[in-house]
Amino acid sequence: MDNNTVNTEFRHYSVMLRETVDGLDIKPDGIYVDCTLGGGGHSEEILKRLEALGGNGKLISIDRDPEAIEAAGKRLARFGDRSMICKGNFSEAPSILDGLGIEKIDGVTADLGVSSRQLDESSRGFSYMHDAPLDMRMSKGEGMSAYDVVNSYSEDELKRIIYSYGEEKFSSRIASFIVREREKKPIETTFELSEIIKDAIPAKFRKDGPHPAKRTFQAIRIEVNGELDVIDKVINGLFPYLNSGGRMSFISFHSLEDRIIKHTFLSKTEGCTCPKDFPVCVCGKKPEAVIITKKPILPSEQELDENPRSRSAKLRILEKI
Repeated sequence: MDNNTVNTEFRHYSVMLRETVDGLDIKPDGIYVDCTLGGGGHSEEILKRLEALGGNGKLISIDRDPEAIEAAGKRLARFGDRSMICKGNFSEAPSILDGLGIEKIDGVTADLGVSSRQLDESSRGFSYMHDAPLDMRMSKGEGMSAYDVVNSYSEDELKRIIYSYGEEKFSSRIASFIVREREKKPIETTFELSEIIKDAIPAKFRKDGPHPAKRTFQAIRIEVNGELDVIDKVINGLFPYLNSGGRMSFISFHSLEDRIIKHTFLSKTEGCTCPKDFPVCVCGKKPEAVIITKKPILPSEQELDENPRSRSAKLRILEKI
């Protein structure tokens, strides 16, 4: 998630920058993957450390947003061929490595948040704070948009995603109000949708807490970009590429993401799964990794003051045995 000034067009604040890169335990000749390039903050820090160590270490950075690739590419150009930037969804990381002929890596990081640049760029339609066409696609022009979800999903489907991905207790009312309003005319803008959501939530529950549209917008964004579908796939997909001692350093921004990371990491630490009454192990399963962060690392108070959007961030780190 991003917020410091890189240039007039691209603001960037890298959440838990030091903690995330420290967690990778950078080695001089290591090969690292940044699955979510974004503004390039984490990638730049990894490259700085590789450069300082003086080895032949390299970084592969991945993003699906052409604008992020262009801006971060300028930021990282000074590192030359130590830095490689690839366009793609982070779920495609294994095939990207295969295409580059890379068989083993020493660390992977992913920041699962939407960048502040995307949130603040009103034309992208991510934010309920700016009026814009309903879009929310992290890569423009690819796949369905928020407009498609809002105007074509059934009431039951809308209720499901708003409840499951937004953890919104008024999901049923919101879905009903959306369907009722779109029967009059298509819902086309973020402000239109935001007003419908506000009308659906009883007044006494709108007085305190976050913006009433926050959870529903989050849910629709997750659905549009398939954000939760790929987390365990990318962890399981990249784990075999890790060398012994290689690490995964993943940042999540809401409980659903964190839960998936936590359980997928834990699955790598499990040993024998035989029934307890078996006298000896017959499954042969051994732990493949250790959890470095018994509890997730949270942003410091200083970071929260500088970048309030990092408040919900959690960092978990895994090391392959």
